[in-house]
This record gives sequence, structure tokens and C-alpha cells, in this order.
Amino acid sequence: MTYEAVIGIETHVELSTSSKMFCACPVDTDSEPNTNVCPVCLGLPGALPVMNEKAVEWAMMIGHGLNCEIVGHSVMSRKNYFYPDMPKNYQISQYDLPLCINGHLDIETDEGVRRVGVTRVHMEEDTGKSSHIGGDSGRIQDALYSLIDFNRAGTPLMEIVSEPDMRTPAEARAFVSELREIVLALGVSDAKLEDGSMRFDGNISMRPGGTEGFGVKVEIKNMNSMRSLQQALEYEIERQTELLVDGHEVVQETRHWNEGAGKTESMRSKEEAFDYRYFPEPDLVPLAVDEAWDRRVLAELPELPSQARSRFEDLGLDPEAAALVARGETGPLFAAAVEAGADPKSAANWLTGEVMAWTRRNNTDPAATPLTGKHIAQLSTMQGDGRLSASAAKEVLGWVLAGEGSPEEVAEARDLVQMSDAGELQGIVDYVLAENPEAVAKLAEGDEKVLGYLVGQVMKASGGKADPKLARELLAT
Repeated sequence: MTYEAVIGIETHVELSTSSKMFCACPVDTDSEPNTNVCPVCLGLPGALPVMNEKAVEWAMMIGHGLNCEIVGHSVMSRKNYFYPDMPKNYQISQYDLPLCINGHLDIETDEGVRRVGVTRVHMEEDTGKSSHIGGDSGRIQDALYSLIDFNRAGTPLMEIVSEPDMRTPAEARAFVSELREIVLALGVSDAKLEDGSMRFDGNISMRPGGTEGFGVKVEIKNMNSMRSLQQALEYEIERQTELLVDGHEVVQETRHWNEGAGKTESMRSKEEAFDYRYFPEPDLVPLAVDEAWDRRVLAELPELPSQARSRFEDLGLDPEAAALVARGETGPLFAAAVEAGADPKSAANWLTGEVMAWTRRNNTDPAATPLTGKHIAQLSTMQGDGRLSASAAKEVLGWVLAGEGSPEEVAEARDLVQMSDAGELQGIVDYVLAENPEAVAKLAEGDEKVLGYLVGQVMKASGGKADPKLARELLAT
């Protein structure tokens, strides 16, 4: 018997608001541990929460970005459970009346476009951050001790719950990748996987191929990269399939992804909703979203990645290049470069090639550099009209990214402008011809091999600044 995987993803996204979800403490996890805290986010007796309006609007933006219905009446609830990183012993979240419901996200798969349903986008507060110290196995259970930093506690956190519509780990990876691009395009989160501001839980079960029912679901935690998500799901498919083939049952549980060991490990039995004893948060009134508020938020929605890809393909880019430049880090730069007069294909090549390579080497992103769309247009023009050679253009770009000025300014200051004026270059060509009579004679006899030698001599005489294409043309006449 063959088995088919049924996969759903729960994605948590920390919002980049200036303050936390229910208090005025700043959202800043880089400060000294336990310094951005107050009675509200520490859950001290008598402290009352106040909802962050901007966080609500950004949650609505995510909902619209995922084609959700924005619910006019939603309620915050208490989700009761005890973990050391939960200072109140409950989490303010949403349960039966979330803010956004019934959405979908289309993803590209090997079989074409697959529509993945989005069950809900609901608001909640993040927990503190646990650091598990000691132990060599990579297992949380084997740590010698744990440290808790409550700076993150209370940070606005959106949980995006998909329908179980994915069948392969590759589809799950495509889903979270597209979801991350949408979040970045909306500008509501930095979505840094390595910092935990976007993280995933995978729900997976196996069923006999060709059937419609669901198997026993296992939830996988601790996946902070798309690669880890895909590997964890692949491992779990293999593990569950072996159990079923051998006649054993799959146990409903929560498992931890051990990155070092490359396998999932049992953490605890899987909780049901009734285990959390949800009830409406008594310190917060229900949230009412009227049509005017919803229309105002919808009007602020930026261009989404799928829309940008379609528009960039209309400019002549192939689908792969369009997908690369539509990413959150490069899309605005590309659009600005084209608006400034850059050839779309040239701008795309610069952004997906040298710019991305430079930012990776320097562990940054394009938005954190001085590079503008006008710079890309200027660089493309200078190379196109022969003022910069290919190698010089790459060098100029590096200095522009480092903050030395525009391409024109850098090229002039570093004496990298190529000699592309025929009248200016003709004198050097005449000098080279006069100094190499034997080569000139061979050229006159039809030996074009010496043409490359003569171009090299022109480059040498010009200090490497001559346009080699123009030099070749002048030598051949």
C-alpha cells in the first residue's frame, strides 16, 4: 500500500510595531535581557492590557494579502497553559472569533498552480525567549538549565493557519516562501527566520493513497528555516510510513526537530483545544471593524509579490528573473530603476547578480545600503554607452554600495571612466600602429589573429581605460 502525506502549516509572524501588543513597552529584542518589560507584559496582578491599534491594522493587511475575509466582530481569549516563558500562565490570543478567516494563497508547484486554503489569521502575544544551556545532544530535554528573557513577551504575533492542502514537503516550502514574500512586501515584519520573527510549525499525517480521510496528525516544532521545514517533513513522512507499513500506529503528539541529528524527536502528547480552557479575555472588549476602517486599510495595501511578478514579466523578464526581483528586498529597487530609465533586463541582472552577491558577502540587504534605483539606471547607462567596462562597472557598484557616492561620482573619483570617444582614442591607436609595423603588415595580409594583440597594446597604452570594442573597430579600419 502506498501512502500520501497531508500537510498543513502554522506560521507565526512577529510584527515590527514600535510597541507591544497590549502595553507601551518597545519591541526591541536586542536590549539587555529583561529590560523592556512592565507590569502588563510581566502579568503582574492588577495590570490591564490595552490593544495596539497599529497591530490590528497590520493583521488586517496580512489578512487582505492572503485573500481573507475581515471579520467585523472578533474577540480576544485567554489560552491557559503553563510554560516558564509565559509570565501570566496564559496567553492572550484568539480562538473561536478570529480577525481574518477563509483566505487562500496560490503557489507554484511542479504540477502547476496549487491553491492552499488559509483557515485563519489571528492575533496574539508572543512569549518570552528561552535559551537552553548545556548538553551535547541538541535535545531540549538534555539541557543543563534554561534562561528566560521576557523582552519578547507581549510582542504582537500573528498566527497564520493553513488548510491541510499540501501533499509534499516541497509544496510546504513553496507556501512558506511565498508567505514570507507577502509579509515583506506588506512591510509589517522583517520576517527574519534566523531571529525567530517568522517561524513555522508543521502538521502532518499519512493516509492511504486515493483516500479522502485524515490520518493521525503529528505537529513538528522548532523549524526556523525553510530548509529545516522541508527536511523535517521529509523525515516525518519516512518515519510515519515505516510505522504504518510495519502495522504500527502513529501516535498523536508534538515532536521537536533536532537540526543536528537530522530527525524529529518526541516532546509531549498533542494538546486539544479543551486542554487550553479558552474563555473570552475579561479585560478587553470585543474588537469591532467597520467597513470604513477596513476600506482604509485595504487602500494602503502595497503591490503584492504575485502582482509584481506579473508586471515584471510584462516588461520582458522571464518568470524566474521576475520572481527574483519581485522579492521584498529587491522589488522596490527594481521598480525605481526602471522608472529612472534603466533597461528592465539590465536592472534585473544587476540586482539578482552583483547586488545580491555583495549584500550576502557583507551580511546585509539592499535596503540597508545607499543604493537607489537611479544608481542602477546610471550604472546601466554608463556601461551601455561604453563609459565603463564590465569589470569597472562591477567595481563601481561595490563602492556605491559602500557609500562612496553615485556611479558617476565613484567612476570619476577612482579614474575608472573608459575612453569611449573615437576622436580621443584615435591618437592612441595611431601610436600603437606606428610602434608595431610587423603586426600592421600581418593585419594587412589578412591575419586577424594579430588584431587581439594590437587591442591589447591599445589597452596598455591607455592605462586600461580604452573601450576595447571601439579600439578593435578603429584598428580594423
